Amino acid sequence: MVRHRSFSLRQWFCGAVLVCGLLGPPLQARPVVVLDPGHGGSDSGAYWGGVREKKLTLMIAQRVESVLQRRGIRTAMTRRSDRFVSLQSRAAVANGYRSAVLVSIHCNADPKHQARGIETFYTGTAGYRLACQIHKRIDRCTLCPNRGVKRRGLTVLSNTRGAAALVECGFMTSPSERRLLSSASYQQKLAQAIADGITASLR
Repeated sequence: MVRHRSFSLRQWFCGAVLVCGLLGPPLQARPVVVLDPGHGGSDSGAYWGGVREKKLTLMIAQRVESVLQRRGIRTAMTRRSDRFVSLQSRAAVANGYRSAVLVSIHCNADPKHQARGIETFYTGTAGYRLACQIHKRIDRCTLCPNRGVKRRGLTVLSNTRGAAALVECGFMTSPSERRLLSSASYQQKLAQAIADGITASLR
């Protein structure tokens, strides 16, 4: 015969707190993750070797969103197609939620064709933590040079009330990095790293 053990309200509460601590904050308490594919529409961004930045950023952002949604994280996008969105409007998407973080995705360019690597920008303390979590994971998954995490008063970042970071995923002016950025498998690798960094920052 199985004997049933009775629990006090205090024991039940302590157990509930422990379980919640292990699982992390409830879904409703997590911020919405706003993904911002750089450029779009009449603004192509960088264009080298027949590759347009606006197309790459959208593909990477869509992959990031898929990873996050599979984890039950709420997402939004500043654009889902090839259309122009002003910098102020991009920040406004994030500011339209009670609690949101914004991650802007870009690809770099150097007219001298010399620079290579990844770098991540931020503003504010919360933005710094978000940027660091993302950047270190991208650095682990790529052999591209690490150009570091940098504070920068970019419009889309400084106009966003919540945590915000901007990721430069590589230089399109570098033939080797442009080939990587155009690869679906590499885009997925970047997306996984960005999503992992975002997820870690929400804990």
